[in-house]
Amino acid sequence: MDFLNAMGGTAAGFFGNVIPFLIVLSVVVFVHEMGHFLVGRWCGVGVHAFSLGFGPELFGFNDRHGTRWKLSAVPLGGYVKFHGDANGASVPDPEAVARMSPQERATSFPTQPLAKRAAIVAAGPIANFLLAIVLFSGAIYFGGRYETPARVEAVLAGSPAERAGFQPGDVIRAIGGSTVNSFTDMQRTVSTSAGSSLAITVERNGERQVLTAVPDGMEERTPFGRHRFGRLGIQGPKGNEAKLVQYGPLQSVALGVHETYFVVDRTIDYIGKLVTGRESADQLSGPIGIARVSGEVAKVGGAGGLIGLIALLSVSIGLLNLFPVPLLDGGHLLFYAFEAVRGRPLSERTQEIGFRIGLALVLFLMLFAAWNDVLNLGASWGARGT
Repeated sequence: MDFLNAMGGTAAGFFGNVIPFLIVLSVVVFVHEMGHFLVGRWCGVGVHAFSLGFGPELFGFNDRHGTRWKLSAVPLGGYVKFHGDANGASVPDPEAVARMSPQERATSFPTQPLAKRAAIVAAGPIANFLLAIVLFSGAIYFGGRYETPARVEAVLAGSPAERAGFQPGDVIRAIGGSTVNSFTDMQRTVSTSAGSSLAITVERNGERQVLTAVPDGMEERTPFGRHRFGRLGIQGPKGNEAKLVQYGPLQSVALGVHETYFVVDRTIDYIGKLVTGRESADQLSGPIGIARVSGEVAKVGGAGGLIGLIALLSVSIGLLNLFPVPLLDGGHLLFYAFEAVRGRPLSERTQEIGFRIGLALVLFLMLFAAWNDVLNLGASWGARGT
């Protein structure tokens, strides 16, 4: 009976994670590829296939333009294959283009003007950012935000806040030039700034002054995996002071844009610290980690939580694809930048080498992230058993 219960729990956990994961990833990937697809169509480029997933086709249909819309077996991405592409990564097929008639070349992606090709490639990440803005803005408009005054109630002894000179009654107005409207705003910035010097503007007795503090680096294990964060050592107002603030359409959109920018800024900051050795790479997650987070968010936050996760992942996918790595959208844009400067495309050999290097880097990153997922999963199981 214990074995059957264990198997039942494992199956329930599997489906409880996989279904939310498929929903989250499918929405993000579909919107990304739809960005490429729509701009490609508007530019007059033929589209052979629009695939959600990779590998063998499970089912699909052809539209009146001859595009094959399909769902494929490996749900870890997707692609749009344009006329003249060798594959779904938009690697050009020079031999196929050379055999084309003038009419076929007119609808081929590799033969389009540089501006059109760049617009088609950039449309995917842009669509991801727009999706995030829409979701963040919608959540703020329809649900409002609970906000607590950014007031210091107590300062912990020996904390960075005490060393910086914070006092009870201080009201935090800005951090590094960015306005702070609530205690949550302050916490979000501090939590992602462990070890970094922060210039914090406080209002004390009607006057403003700037205090400099360096948050301590802390670590805890959560249902979502290992979490590192910064802490100043400040206690804020009690929860009963939180007020639900409703925003109009324009304010909600402005806040949605700000949320999207915040995620981009924090991600770039993390990558910078990773490159300089000030941050560990063990927080990078792959499909297993995203599936775990999706399942936990679905349990704790329901549909609203999943919408927030979709917005967050959409920003991450959009930003990741803009990295100047051949095979990613950013790599294509890098090649186009060289083409714009040189007045002609890079040689086929150079592009081929670049795509191979890009493929190796992408595969390495995927394997590394998957290994982190396995380690975190093992640590989580170990923690449950103790």
